[in-house]
Amino acid sequence: MGRSVLVVDDETNIVMSLEFLMRQAGFEVRVARDGEQALDEMAKQAPDLILLDVMMPKRDGYDVCQTVRANPEWKNVRIIMLTAKGRDIEREKGLALGADDYITKPFSTREVVERVRQYLS
Repeated sequence: MGRSVLVVDDETNIVMSLEFLMRQAGFEVRVARDGEQALDEMAKQAPDLILLDVMMPKRDGYDVCQTVRANPEWKNVRIIMLTAKGRDIEREKGLALGADDYITKPFSTREVVERVRQYLS
């Protein structure tokens, strides 16, 4: 079984783009459109890495990140936060809550693929 990535974002274009890129890079991909759906997917089967948007309906990315980090069964799941919020304070908050990395939108698709590969190699 290959490495798996959970793409969590409420913007259809971003989801389609990331899903395509991750499949092209050889990863298994699942998608969640909001924070609650992300945690439902985690409960079914934890991915190796989550690409996690910050601003989403129901539960935001910070809440999801904190919830994932609070569960010892998910301690090895890598989290890369993706967000339009590029200020240092938001980045620091994401990293303080347990994210492994933080990429601001708009992002280079090559950069996202490289970072995912780096974390899953």
